[in-house]
Amino acid sequence: MGLVFLIVIGTAAGFLATRVMRVEADVPTTVVLGIAGALIGGLLLRSLVVITGWLAGLVGAVLGAIVLIWLYKTYFSR
Repeated sequence: MGLVFLIVIGTAAGFLATRVMRVEADVPTTVVLGIAGALIGGLLLRSLVVITGWLAGLVGAVLGAIVLIWLYKTYFSR
């Protein structure tokens, strides 16, 4: 259940983050960035703010994905 939840939240976060950052990415890249962002952002947000529930996970996932997309655009895109 936890892995499926992470994939769903990560995919949504990746989609939202690519739209916020105005990045045209393919589906696998969007999903990977979203899941990685969900892991990073979720851990950071839960460490910094004592908020529980899926909304905190989604907010953290979107923030993490935005940071990863910024790093990707800054250092890895052509």
